[in-house]
Amino acid sequence: MVIAMLDVNIKPGREEEFKAWVAESNDIISKFDGFVSRRLLRGSDGSLRMMVEFDSEEQFAAMRSSQEHRSVHRQASEFREDTPAPAIYRVVAG
Repeated sequence: MVIAMLDVNIKPGREEEFKAWVAESNDIISKFDGFVSRRLLRGSDGSLRMMVEFDSEEQFAAMRSSQEHRSVHRQASEFREDTPAPAIYRVVAG
């Protein structure tokens, strides 16, 4: 299993819209082979982070190279201050 973590910096006043977009876009992302979960997390410092889980790095990469992901990514740019790069982690125990 792989987990991608992305720091998310939302434009001022757009957080509620972004949360709604996450729920809507999860419907699209969840249809990809290997999808496990996709969640928006808030840190104790108030920061936001997206966590995406897939069964394999190859399946995650296939989703990221898809037309559907490009569309979702374009929509996200309406809400984000920048384009985060995912940090990829492989689950090694648990």
